[in-house]
Amino acid sequence: MLDAHPLIRPRLVRSASVIPTDGRHARRRSPWPIALGAGILAVILVAGIMVYASMRTKPRTGFTGAEVATKVPTEPAPQLDQPPALETWPRWGITHTQYSADNEPQDVVEQARGVLGRVPMLQNQHIMGWGVGNPEPSPGQFNFRDLDRRLKFMASSRAVPVITLCCAPDWMKGGQAGRTDWSKNHTVSPEPEHFDDFAKLAARVAKQYPTVKHYMVWNEFKGFWDPATNRWDARGYTEMYNKVYTALKKVNKDIQVGGPYVPIESSARSARPSELSGPWGTVDQRALDAIEYWIDHKKGADFIVVDGASMTNDKGNVPNDFAAQAKFSAITTWLREKSNELPVWWAEWYVEPENSDWSDEKRTAVQATTLMEFAKSGVTTALYWNPQQKDEGECGGCLWAPKVGGEMPMAGLLSGFTKWFPSGVQLADVQSSDDRVKVLGQERQIVMVNTAEEEVTATVDGKQVTLAPYEIKWTGRGGA
Repeated sequence: MLDAHPLIRPRLVRSASVIPTDGRHARRRSPWPIALGAGILAVILVAGIMVYASMRTKPRTGFTGAEVATKVPTEPAPQLDQPPALETWPRWGITHTQYSADNEPQDVVEQARGVLGRVPMLQNQHIMGWGVGNPEPSPGQFNFRDLDRRLKFMASSRAVPVITLCCAPDWMKGGQAGRTDWSKNHTVSPEPEHFDDFAKLAARVAKQYPTVKHYMVWNEFKGFWDPATNRWDARGYTEMYNKVYTALKKVNKDIQVGGPYVPIESSARSARPSELSGPWGTVDQRALDAIEYWIDHKKGADFIVVDGASMTNDKGNVPNDFAAQAKFSAITTWLREKSNELPVWWAEWYVEPENSDWSDEKRTAVQATTLMEFAKSGVTTALYWNPQQKDEGECGGCLWAPKVGGEMPMAGLLSGFTKWFPSGVQLADVQSSDDRVKVLGQERQIVMVNTAEEEVTATVDGKQVTLAPYEIKWTGRGGA
């Protein structure tokens, strides 16, 4: 099965947890020489664009799946523990991808369970793809074996569970019943005549997992591109969304449903007019138009969800890697205003350009700056696309070292933000004497990030601190 995003395999680094206590989606780096790598990359990009364009512009025809579905015995729904009772919404969490804890040796499974469960956070799983097989290979023939396994792990690691309703079985997309063509899983949407069938599948999933109360509908408008108008097919997506929304609410009125999960892209130099731009670039107005159509025509929503990257399509991060993260705040503010203050969810967010030469320290520092932007702008939920890989080796941005275990820096960063900066926390006005040291604080805790590649000494919250290049430092305040 294919992942929608490339697996990421930079340098392996093990790190002690950086989660403070009361006393305490990145991109692959080329292994080839730069000149050769650039040439190969150019060829791949051209070929990829041609293939992707052909997928988007070809008229719909039937396709034959390469994988024949295996009938599995009907099993009762798993008995899952209730999510932990929390005083506040965690805000932070992860999305399980093609390879995750359930693909690891047992000792690594236990480590991953501890990493994710020590501070309960959100954990999200798609219903098809990203480590999970076809949930309904033929009409009325269900196979939840893989999804059961993922949900069981999530429950065992104290997750607040989330499900993404993507993707759809082949027979809903013009393919053959009983077969799965994974190459089209991320490029084809259900046909309009099967929107009702997809809504019924969503309801069946909700009945299978009554402990799950939060659902995102579809992923990145996959298949909802109209080549005739060169725009997103917001009307088609919203028609499907409304049917899914209605079906889920019939299962349980307390289920929370959100969309449109459209990717928001930007450019450093754009010939297209846009209502949203800044030093970090200009947002593609077509994505904003799709969001506004959904806002105006949705039957209902409990939150609004999008995804995106700090990088522009044409120039990477502008004006620089750290300042580019302000884009997330600008988009969040726009979303809140346009949606009449619906809770804002970022289903995916990315900060590292392709083939970067970032160190692990810089990567984590940029990610920390992004989390600060999310908190300051009032994001309700931000899910980290966890880039775990199949085999042992370098895995920059991963939460644990694949196959061998060992916590990675991003795991501690997520745990720290989950503990100290849940949704709704009252932020404190904490000042830094040096703009290179970014800071976020609340009544009891401060987190600082040195955005410079050199040591910096600054006064933060009235105290002098010295931070190593790209260092992230936590410190208590107010008697914490």
